[in-house]
Amino acid sequence: MLLRKSRSSAVEKALSPEEQQAKINEVRRIIGPLSEALPDFCSDASISRYLRSRNWNAEKASKMLKETVKWRLKYKPEAIRWEDVAHEAATGKIYRADYSDKYGRSVLVMRPGFQNTNSAEGQIRYLVYCMENAILNLAADQEQMVWLIDFQGWTMASVSVKVTRETAHVLQDFYPERLAYGIPYNPPRIFESFWKMVKPFLEHKTYKKVKFVYSDDVASQKIMTELFDMDKLESAFGGHNPVGFDINRYAERMKEDDKKMDAFLNSRGSTFSQQQPLVSLLQQPESSVSEAHSEASSEASSSSDSELPKPEGIKNLSENEIKGQSGCKNGVASGSEIQHDMIRKSA
Repeated sequence: MLLRKSRSSAVEKALSPEEQQAKINEVRRIIGPLSEALPDFCSDASISRYLRSRNWNAEKASKMLKETVKWRLKYKPEAIRWEDVAHEAATGKIYRADYSDKYGRSVLVMRPGFQNTNSAEGQIRYLVYCMENAILNLAADQEQMVWLIDFQGWTMASVSVKVTRETAHVLQDFYPERLAYGIPYNPPRIFESFWKMVKPFLEHKTYKKVKFVYSDDVASQKIMTELFDMDKLESAFGGHNPVGFDINRYAERMKEDDKKMDAFLNSRGSTFSQQQPLVSLLQQPESSVSEAHSEASSEASSSSDSELPKPEGIKNLSENEIKGQSGCKNGVASGSEIQHDMIRKSA
């Protein structure tokens, strides 16, 4: 089978809804007042993502969540606006497609061969803006996105190991379980050398989400037909949509989305702007961690290549694998919780 379930999903399957909820409650006890200070960020859906990312280890998930809060306080990703990054977007090196996949997941198109700047900081800032925008536009019952990677114009000269490493860091540490699939489409043979360099930066779970697709291989093409409406999918990825990237149309879309974000922050207030109180909470000692772990343990128990893949033998995706492992199953995280927890800038 093309997509194997990770250790985390195996553990998740072994945990009952009650046990999963107990783990979520354990994280809330560990992070203490931070949970009340950031209710959206610490929703069931959000905490569940951090737990899944750390194989349902509550202490590791709590540490990861706190590190994300520290990063958001410093980086302020929810405050990035189109005018701050428009120069990075000019060539369409990254953009959110104007369609979702069949399951309501936002689609980010990446064209690394269209790199137009030399600033690693600016490139990562634009990536973060795109991530936040993709989350803003998720369907109400979704919490993940799909990356489509177009290799038009790509050469080894397009490669920045620094930016690649930082991209993996941001995605894995600050947006856990946001990526459903990364799909490199028609990667050139030389990409194999780059892939060997990239692999050490990726966690095993992230690596397994990368699915190579080739236009001359019928089996791998089924990945696209199972995930996308081919009439909406761009021709660069084997779809029937001939419309390409247009910076002017895209700019208008992003400006409208910025207004949506502003309206949301104004209606609820940007909790992350309350920096000093949050810093104080983050500096509190975690003396109760072991106590919380002991208490929660009584409530619930838990169970606990290197080369570019070739197209031969690729099988269809199962229905569950296509839809992905979502935190909204088993009743743990409802669509409304996801809607609140993400755009919602609180993660």
